[in-house]
Amino acid sequence: MKETKVTKKSLRGAYAGILAAATLWGLIGLWNRSLMAGGLSPLSIVVVRNFGGMLLLLAVFAIRDRSVFRVKREHLKYFFGTGVVSVMFFTMCYFSCQQICSLAVASVLLYTSPSFVVILSAILWKEPVTKKKLLALLLTLVGCACVCGLFSGGLSVTVPGILLGLGAGFFYALYSIFGRYALAYYDSMTVTVWTFIFAGPASLVLLRPAEVGAALAQPRILLLAAGLIVCSTVSPYILYTWGLSRVEAGKASIIASVEPVVAALAGILFLGEPLSLMIVVGILLVLAGVYILR
Repeated sequence: MKETKVTKKSLRGAYAGILAAATLWGLIGLWNRSLMAGGLSPLSIVVVRNFGGMLLLLAVFAIRDRSVFRVKREHLKYFFGTGVVSVMFFTMCYFSCQQICSLAVASVLLYTSPSFVVILSAILWKEPVTKKKLLALLLTLVGCACVCGLFSGGLSVTVPGILLGLGAGFFYALYSIFGRYALAYYDSMTVTVWTFIFAGPASLVLLRPAEVGAALAQPRILLLAAGLIVCSTVSPYILYTWGLSRVEAGKASIIASVEPVVAALAGILFLGEPLSLMIVVGILLVLAGVYILR
């Protein structure tokens, strides 16, 4: 079993890596807006992200380091967990929730994922559930709710929608769980590559060939798709998985809650979305929750 020595310096680096990953994930909305304007549906964007991410990683590591492709058959279950059970199932639940609930409700339910990670980590690995961790969890959850507009009223909520949203949060959380098991045997690059080896082909069940072909025939859309794959798919998964190899799964998941904060700021700065007092309060709460985990 692989051992990872963690020093204070590497721990700070791991926190920075997770924050960088969350920042890059938070920019997904900017890419998605342009890609949808170019003719891609949200589900087609999932195919582009996952399958494109797989192709990029395969090409890079076929040249750079083929050792990442050598894994034991008995460990493939962990990569099935990160790639299919987490990445694919989370995506399907999340988009289904968005179709029958408001986007704010879907977003907040998704960010129940740190709660699942903390609970599962305590059960599986006896990670301590400290007062500091619980406070950070509460602050980030309430902060996400503020940023996503949960308290603004007029939200659409249904029981199936809540169940799908909680399912999205649960499957999203499982990346940290399955990833932690895989990291006991392999480095973060190997885990990331094999996650996409499973997630890429699995995403083809969502493929709409005519739609994707017509959109990617446009040079601008092709470049945007490449940007999404490199900047907000492959890079953040590499960074988050590397950080996860050095930080408790519960802490890593809570720190990654800055993603909706980045998404909100990106919308304000680049898309002209309004800045409200509630968003400011939410951002401060999330940052406070992350800060106390330092």
